[in-house]
Amino acid sequence: MNITVVGTGYVGLVTGTCFAETGNKVTCVDIDAGKVEKLSRGEITIYEPGLEKIFLRNLKEERLFFTTDLAEGIKDASIIMLALPTPPGEDGSADLRYILGVAHDLGKLLKDYKVIVDKSTVPVGTSAKVFDAVRANYKGEFDVVSNPEFLREGVAVEDFMKPDRVVIGASSDRARKLMGELYAPFVRQGNPIIYMDEKSAELSKYAANSFLATKISFMNEIAILCERFGADVDMIRRGIGSDERIGKRFLFSGIGYGGSCFPKDVQALVKSSNEVNYDFRILNAVMEVNDHQKMHLIPGIQKYFNGDLKGKHFALWGLAFKPNTDDIREAPALVLIEHLRKAGATVSAFDPEAMKNVKHTIGEVITYADNQYDALKNADALIIATEWNEFRTPDFAKVTALLKNKAIFDGRNLFDLATMRDMGYHYESVGRPSVN
Repeated sequence: MNITVVGTGYVGLVTGTCFAETGNKVTCVDIDAGKVEKLSRGEITIYEPGLEKIFLRNLKEERLFFTTDLAEGIKDASIIMLALPTPPGEDGSADLRYILGVAHDLGKLLKDYKVIVDKSTVPVGTSAKVFDAVRANYKGEFDVVSNPEFLREGVAVEDFMKPDRVVIGASSDRARKLMGELYAPFVRQGNPIIYMDEKSAELSKYAANSFLATKISFMNEIAILCERFGADVDMIRRGIGSDERIGKRFLFSGIGYGGSCFPKDVQALVKSSNEVNYDFRILNAVMEVNDHQKMHLIPGIQKYFNGDLKGKHFALWGLAFKPNTDDIREAPALVLIEHLRKAGATVSAFDPEAMKNVKHTIGEVITYADNQYDALKNADALIIATEWNEFRTPDFAKVTALLKNKAIFDGRNLFDLATMRDMGYHYESVGRPSVN
């Protein structure tokens, strides 16, 4: 099957590469000539575990192509996937200018039947807007399908190749049949392809991410109660996670969620609800809790240093919003950096993958260390913002030797409380008793 993917960002590149992996010919289109040139010569532009290997293989096998020419890119395609940015506007609504702009251009270029797929996360009713934008310039046959992605950064290739479900919102049998053939290789183990109407498919993505964000914020609220009662949130997580109605996932407390999906999707669903005169009170509370949670470590840090952070120097482990990605969008680490700097402190940070993106975003206002231990040199305390695996079992003798104070403020609950106590650390985490 010939497929076109418009957009080579995170979703587009993973989508295009994984479809090529099952034998399809995939042409990826992007307006960024520099990016297209890099990808065409085998330079991958995002960090995602497992992606580069299959990207290079399909490039070599001539199943994966890149171009800036939309007309050339769609010429032989039976399916055109729109994997374009939908950034939040100032009011939280999803910005559809890129999707509708391409849809308008497609209407001028189509010459025969195509299935146009909204792969991006879009508000309810977007498929109809895409249809109208294409129809304005093309009177022939085509269908618009909503096919939201459910990829987790850090395990996106596995999620795509072995999805727990595929959601397809389509009105026509012709489009459903074509999409079913496309996804058949990915669901051979029996996981479902769920067919529904376009609006339900669009809302399914927002509902899924908003529910997961709600679980995270709920556990962070429980963590605050634990700190006030002297309970341990890890014990509570185990106690409730064994209930199959609740499940074990997304029950870890920390310093808030970030990334490209949860913050944007929760905001967009609230905005869409407002447009139909519904006050989505739970999600408003979820956003409020998450914003507050990103600052959760700060009071403890201030108290430890007697309310004065001016002149203090902090080591920061982790900049990405989660491990196994270089994505820093809405990352709690950036909130911590901003507050520490405003308080007169300096920061030396290390992250295995995200430092380049942070440097591009905030420049040289912090120091970027070559490794996690270099970040500790002359630091008054260590702050942990991302749960990378290499941070879980550090050389504590080296940590102790490099830090001015044996003080760790852990936003991801990496270390055992008894171990910290035995080593004589001042250790504060989230939802667990402090160690002094």
